Amino acid sequence: MTEARVDSDPGSDNTLLVTFAGDWMLGTGLPGAKSVLRQLQKQVTPDTVSFDTERLGEWDTGLIIALLAIHREAAKKDIKIDEAGLPEGARRLLGLAFAVPEREGDRRHAKETGFLERVGDSALDFTTGARDLLRFVGELVLSLGRFMHGTATYLRSDLLFYIQEAGAQAFAIVSVISFLIGMIFAFVGVMQLNMFGAGIYTADLVAVAMIREMAPIMTAIIMAGRTGAAYAAQIGTMKVNEEIDALETLGMQPVDFLVTPRVIALVLMMPLLTMYASLMGILGGLAVGIVMLDISLIQYIAQTVNAVDLSSLFGGLFKSIVYGSLVALAGCQQGMACGKSALAVGQSTTRAVVMGIVLIVVSASVLTVIYINIGI
Repeated sequence: MTEARVDSDPGSDNTLLVTFAGDWMLGTGLPGAKSVLRQLQKQVTPDTVSFDTERLGEWDTGLIIALLAIHREAAKKDIKIDEAGLPEGARRLLGLAFAVPEREGDRRHAKETGFLERVGDSALDFTTGARDLLRFVGELVLSLGRFMHGTATYLRSDLLFYIQEAGAQAFAIVSVISFLIGMIFAFVGVMQLNMFGAGIYTADLVAVAMIREMAPIMTAIIMAGRTGAAYAAQIGTMKVNEEIDALETLGMQPVDFLVTPRVIALVLMMPLLTMYASLMGILGGLAVGIVMLDISLIQYIAQTVNAVDLSSLFGGLFKSIVYGSLVALAGCQQGMACGKSALAVGQSTTRAVVMGIVLIVVSASVLTVIYINIGI
């Protein structure tokens, strides 16, 4: 592969000779036609532009792109183009490119917007998104009511599959993340509390932190990236394939068939996953505590049991139910709001994860304030 080069030499008869050499293939770092365009943009311009391609190797549309740029700049300055020196294939492609002139106004131009306009657009987008979310919540509440009364149309096999997908299949990633978080908490606790001779209270730190806060919120974030994104992608793909339109044509409620089973499955599994994550986090803290502290296994377990009470346990489980419902809500809502293109599916999946995490953090802050005020 020979390196692509382009040179421009003004001739004595006011002709600019453009020489192409090397292989002009896309993806090989082509130099472009900037040097030639600078010659054409000078105040004193040539009358004609001619080409020399004797040393031109292989070429593809990379060469055509450069030639089109030269043609357009020459047309602005009323400079004649002599294509005799170009390959026959290049001349034919250029002829096709300029066979139909571009209509004025067809080219799209980037619209410059001011700061206040962007703020206003963002505010309108937020308002529209909030209204759509509230409308979806209302439809989901009605669907849950039909589910409780036994009038919702859904497949029990789908519900069992979603329970397995959101439960047992998530054990591996929840185990690893929770165990490592417990180890990190224990390591930080040992390093800090040992300075005061209170290293044994590392067990209290790990147990309370995992059960009250970290296990629910970390499990929810994992499920937002794993299950919430899957919900958005699955429902969004069904919308692209017009399967949701088919359900409506058959007289079925898409929310009953697609959304409600997923929401119920995730809400049911989140408390179980949270309890499991709490256990794995405590085991991670136990591994670090036994290695770094001069205590026995029985001492660490006894300290952990004394630190945890039922209010902390049930407080964490309630948070997990709230987080699970928000993750499922964000994933399903973005899937139902997906456009009808492959790009829209990716965008709805991204928005589902972002919305889920934002809702988790906001609800965590609100619940923490409520717990403090009621003494939990």
